[in-house]
Amino acid sequence: MNQHHGTQTTIALGTGVELKGFLEGSEDARGLIVFVHGSGSSRFSARNNQVAQFLRGRGFATLLMDLLTTSEERVDAITRELRFDIPLLAERVTGTLDWLARHDRVGRLPIGLFGASTGAAAALIAAASQPTRVSAVVSRGGRPDLAADGLEAVQTPTILIVGSDDIDVLRLNQMAMARIPAETKLVTIEGATHLFEEPGTLDQVAQHAADWFERHLRDRSAGGQGFPQSAS
Repeated sequence: MNQHHGTQTTIALGTGVELKGFLEGSEDARGLIVFVHGSGSSRFSARNNQVAQFLRGRGFATLLMDLLTTSEERVDAITRELRFDIPLLAERVTGTLDWLARHDRVGRLPIGLFGASTGAAAALIAAASQPTRVSAVVSRGGRPDLAADGLEAVQTPTILIVGSDDIDVLRLNQMAMARIPAETKLVTIEGATHLFEEPGTLDQVAQHAADWFERHLRDRSAGGQGFPQSAS
């Protein structure tokens, strides 16, 4: 697998918090996909980097980011409390969307959110809070149920991708889907478990994600604004 992660960048949030990320895309990017990692993961996630590489091949720019600071990660490695603090994670995603908007060319690109595990709940809450900024949401093995009452506020087209053998999470996704008023689709990947480690299953996730983003980001990508060589 390609280990090139792209241009490292620092995402400065208005709260004084700084997060690390990898920003990469071609000059004619059709949109920017922001990855919202799940429990205990980071911008180095092998699975999300694999999906990001596929999406870049389909013409999208990608931002893989940490949701916690370095010091927070050290605490969370011991307590495991911050990875389930969905309001905090959603606040970080919303702050990142604001940060992106302050960059001339990046800010003009239509945005999609790709959430995994607990990150899916944070992505949905962020999308609900900024419906004009987020064009589509993809959830991979996600826990949208953790968005709780925030699900009823989601106006962004959302696809929920779950492994057929991830029984408990599949049930939670079915229940969450019924609460989302926006266009929603549930896709089950046959023979896949929670982490999509079975051969070919993550490739199917990437394909479904790319198709969803192509469909829903198209309307906002007229006159493609291109992608910057670097951002800080």
